[in-house]
This record gives sequence, structure tokens and C-alpha cells, in this order.
Amino acid sequence: MEKAFVAQRVANKLFATENAIDSAMLEASEMMAEMLKARKELGVSAVVGDQANAKLVQAIAALGAARTAMVEAHGVLGETKLRLGIRTKMAGIEMKEASASQSIEARREVG
Repeated sequence: MEKAFVAQRVANKLFATENAIDSAMLEASEMMAEMLKARKELGVSAVVGDQANAKLVQAIAALGAARTAMVEAHGVLGETKLRLGIRTKMAGIEMKEASASQSIEARREVG
């Protein structure tokens, strides 16, 4: 099988994993917001649910560490791709670059 196609399969899983971690961080953050709102709406003491809040903060920190590790893995895989002689950019990478340039253009038009 051609190296570029094998690399693209890995890249697809990498992007999916990065997105999954970001989604988990978002869900956990929204859960924290809901827990804080619920406590306020119910008019209960800050002591109520404090241990659950602390555990959720630990989980969010762990997700942050996982995200950092995935960003580092992304960089290492990029270097590995070059060492294997794979120079082409597949759809996932091009979409990210197009998205970034579109974002820059949009900011220029607004500003």
C-alpha cells in the first residue's frame, strides 16, 4: 500500500482523537457550569457538591494533559511523515490550512 494512504489513515485517527479530547473538555466544562448554576438556583451552600467539583476539576486537568500530549504526538507524527519521505498534503491538512487562511481573510475584511 502506498505510504501516503497509510499516513492519511493515521492522520484521520489523529484528527478524530484531537477532536474527541476537545469535545470531552467542552462537555466537562459545560458540566461544571451546570453544577455551579444548579447550586446557585437551589440556594445551597458552596460546601454542597464541593467534592464533585474538585473531582471534575481533576478530570478537566487530565483532559488538558491529554490534549497537550496529543498536540506533541501530532508534531512527532509530522516529523515522522517527513522522514518517511511523505511530502504530499492530504485532505485533512489542506482543510485546516484553508480554514486558517479563510479566517485570516475574514478578520482582514472586518478590520
